[in-house]
Order: sequence, then C-alpha cells, then structure tokens
Amino acid sequence: MSDLFAERPADAPLAERLRPRSLAEVIGQEHLLGPGKPLAMAFASGQLHSMILWGPPGVGKTTLARLMADAFAADFIALSAVFSGVKDIREAVARAEMTRAHHGRRTILFVDEVHRFNKAQQDAFLPYVEAGLLTFVGATTENPSFEVNSALLSRASVYVLHPLSVVEMALLFERVCGQILPDLNFDDDARARLIGLADGDARRLLNLIEQIGTATATAQVRSVDGAFIERSLAQSLRRFDKGGDAFHDQISALHKAVRGSSPDAALYWFCRMLDGGADPRYLARRIVRMAWEDIGLADPRAARIALDAAETFERLGSPEGELALADAVVYMAMAAKSNAAYLAYNAARSFVSGDGSRPVPVHLRNAPTRLMKNLGYGANYRYAHDEADAYAAGENYFPEGMPAIEWYRPVARGLEIRIGEKLEQLRELDRQARNKKD
Repeated sequence: MSDLFAERPADAPLAERLRPRSLAEVIGQEHLLGPGKPLAMAFASGQLHSMILWGPPGVGKTTLARLMADAFAADFIALSAVFSGVKDIREAVARAEMTRAHHGRRTILFVDEVHRFNKAQQDAFLPYVEAGLLTFVGATTENPSFEVNSALLSRASVYVLHPLSVVEMALLFERVCGQILPDLNFDDDARARLIGLADGDARRLLNLIEQIGTATATAQVRSVDGAFIERSLAQSLRRFDKGGDAFHDQISALHKAVRGSSPDAALYWFCRMLDGGADPRYLARRIVRMAWEDIGLADPRAARIALDAAETFERLGSPEGELALADAVVYMAMAAKSNAAYLAYNAARSFVSGDGSRPVPVHLRNAPTRLMKNLGYGANYRYAHDEADAYAAGENYFPEGMPAIEWYRPVARGLEIRIGEKLEQLRELDRQARNKKD
C-alpha cells in the first residue's frame, strides 16, 4: 500500500501537514460519516465500492479517498484530471495489475476534478472498474449529472459533501491554533473574520491561519484582533466559481427572490454575487431579463428602469454604478408580476416549431405591384383606422384553417388588469360581429 500517512515535510503547506489521519479526526460531513450513515457503514463493512464525491473545495474529498485506501488496505493512485491524460490512466491500470498480481491488493484510483476529463478519458476507466481491477473514486466540484458520463455515473455511488458550518469551522480553528499557534491569543472578532473569510472551506481556513502565523511572527505580536486580520490578509473573495454550481445557484436564488417579491432577499443574493466577484454587467443583463420574464406588461416601467440601471453602471462603473443596479433589483422585487406574455411567447414558439408553413391569407398580403393586385393580394383588407374605435371587429389575422388560439392571457395585476379589460372588450366585439354574419 502507498505510504499515505508518512511524516509530511515540515515545509509542506499546513493543510497538507494537518490532513486527518483517521475518520475520528475528520470535521464535518456528519450526514455521511455519522453513526449509521452511508460512508461510515462502508468503512465499517469493509465493502469497497466506486463513488463520486461531489462538493465545493476544502470539504474533505481528497482526505476521504486517502482514508479509504488506508482503511481497506488498498493501493492508492491519485490523478488530477487537470494534468493527466489517457497515458496516465494506462500507467495506473498497469500498476493496479502488478499490485494485484504480486501483492493481492486492491487499488483505489482517485481522480481529482474528474469533470475535466472528456468523454473518451472517462470511458477509459469503465472496463477496469467493471472487472474489479480498479475501485474508482472521483472528486468533483461540478454537478456530476451534467459533467460525468452516464455510463461511469451508473457504476458509482454519488455522495454530496457540504461546506463546513460555522460551528465546525470554529472547532477546526481551535484545534489547529492549539497545535501550531498555542501562544497566540485571537479575540472573538479575529476568529469570526477568519472563519467568515474561509467560507466553509477547511483548506482555506488553514491557509489563512498559516498566513496569520507568519504575519504575527514578523510583527512580533501575541494578540490578534479583527483589525490585525484586516491589515494582514489580502482581500479574500467568498466561494464563487463563475462557471460552476455556486454561480448558477446564486443567480437562481436572486431571480427567485425577485420573482417572489422579497426585496431584502434579492438584495442579499445580489450583494453575495458582487462580493464573490460576479461581473456587474452580467447581473445587469439578468436584471433586464427579470423585467421581461417575470414582470412583463404588468409594469412596463420595470424594463426601462432595468435598462437605465445598466446604462448608469456603464457610465459610472464600480462601485458607484452598483447602487443603480441595486435600486433596479428592489424595484423588480416590488413590481407587479406577470409572466403572461412570456408564457404566450413560449406557447407560440412551440406551436410554430411543430406546425406546417401555413400561407399568409391573401387579404393580408401586401400588393405593391399591379400583378399582385390582379392576383387579389390585399383585397377585402379592412383598414383598422377606418373602423369604429380603430378596430376591425370580426377580422381574422391568422392563416386560413388555423384553429382559434388565445395564448396571451393577462393576469389581474398591475397594468395587465387594464390590458385584460381591453382584450375582453375587443373579443366581445369579435363575437358580436361573427353573430351578425351568422
């Protein structure tokens, strides 16, 4: 078996030197490691199986894979999908075959960032996983439903790891500081700032503590307060991956808070995304989308406010222009909501995509030439402005033979109350005109 837990070099990063050597040392993931929970039962049973560990950085994915190899007396091979290719996979397979032939041991193949492997690389594992030569353990920060091949996904259990809670981070903080910085005194503000900056990421917390240890040694101080943390650490952004799940989850939360008319929650998620490094221009585009998708014609002013906010940001930039976007977010949240036009548009698109190419009725065709007029183009067209109330009651603007459809159904909110009343009035005029024809 690989010597996973040999003495680590003194110059190794703190996060590596203090990596847990047993399940008892692992902090967090109680839903998987607590009594009677899935991974705890797997460790206790000795039944090794392929799995995918899905979670944000610094929550113990690599640690758990290493602990499995130790618990099951298995050889441990680690690959990073960022740096490895099919050649490395072949070498891992050859090593696994040699280990089984000469030592009778199983092999755990751990692939970090497995979502970065393409389909061919992921498929390369399958024969050896099915044959039992390799027990595959993949780690990913991305949703495996989208990033891992279905064939590989079907042969592995998926376990979701969570960010460490504030209580768990505090426990880790006290344990680590007691081991490596026992002479330093951190006040409550300093603890809270470090834990907040780490944002549920154990590795980040250890790295921050290591930086503070160096800073205190340089400054020759023994007491650490919040001001010292602020001075010593470069700006540390919250967990935020502009192409990953955290990004999509947060923009989803912002959109749903606006849709749900919760201005405070909408501001929270808006600020979370700014704090995490989201491009305000992207947020501006999403706010404009919200105005049309969820507010629509119930309050047409919302779209203008969203566009004005986006333009203001372009003029002022950050941070001044962000206030305009925040104002737009609050307005969107409090505006009357309607998705009637959005639903009507989707229904019409769906109908057209599945329908044939119906010809334009002759009376609706333009007739700029004599030939077209002789063919009847535009004949019997009723010019609405010449009709009572500028409405040609009973006129049909759909293709001939197309069933009557009412996709747009205004809601009884905001301006759409008036739109609905007008639409019903016009439809009543149509009904009266048709009855006269009959």
